[in-house]
Amino acid sequence: MLATALPMPRTKRVLPGFGLTLGTTLLFVAIIILLPLAGLVLKAGGLGLQEFWSLVTSERALASYKVTLGSALGASVFNLFLGLLLAWILVRYRFPGRTMLDAVIDLPFALPTAVAGLALTGLFAGNGWYGKLLEPLGIQVAYTTLGITVAMAFTTLPFVVRSVQPVLEDLEPELEEAAQTLGATAWQTFRRVIFPPILPALLSGFVLSLARGLGEFGAVIFIAGNMPYETEVISLLIMIRLEEYDYASAAALASVMLAAAFALLISISLLQGYLNRHSRKS
Repeated sequence: MLATALPMPRTKRVLPGFGLTLGTTLLFVAIIILLPLAGLVLKAGGLGLQEFWSLVTSERALASYKVTLGSALGASVFNLFLGLLLAWILVRYRFPGRTMLDAVIDLPFALPTAVAGLALTGLFAGNGWYGKLLEPLGIQVAYTTLGITVAMAFTTLPFVVRSVQPVLEDLEPELEEAAQTLGATAWQTFRRVIFPPILPALLSGFVLSLARGLGEFGAVIFIAGNMPYETEVISLLIMIRLEEYDYASAAALASVMLAAAFALLISISLLQGYLNRHSRKS
């Protein structure tokens, strides 16, 4: 007898079909993300090229770019090392209070940034707990670019930790054991076995931290001092232009920051793809 092929059972989908889910997703993306961004671009595009260029390259705007980018970059580099250390401790060690530490890392996500800014200002002011210890040593944090960097580091630290932590958890311990069996030192094991797999996640956390720092507002304005040309970040300058009803200038400055953030995210996506392909080939 010829065997008759039985029809394969259809896999039940938890969600509806591809067309419906994709259409719903794109609709909400368009309403929540694309339309506001399109309005911003159209507002900035209404300016002439010469007027747009003069607005985004004014002396005050350039000073604000410098303060913002320098502080965000410093905070992201700091978080690169501290975030990796925290992720390593949470994954590799068990100790009393570990669950509490794991929860505290997400606090900047839940805490209003203005509250964080007020708390940091109180701590680092001249009469604060930290400030009264640092200022006699000649280290002033509040109302300086260092204070801006501290505020940005506080609000962006979770990006690095949460990017690296799951990758560390998925690493196979047998690889490290094999490296140690072959006589590798602890540094060689980290550099050749552990570091390559976590590098894409580490870079992703760094870029996300940098992108978030560029747009930080609430945690910065209280501790920055907000002195034009000295401690004024670009997000504050945009707010000032809005309060002056200069919507064209605000849109022009905001479009520059939008382009910078978008370029950062695109670059890290391309870099991650390259590193993943390279790691598979090796």
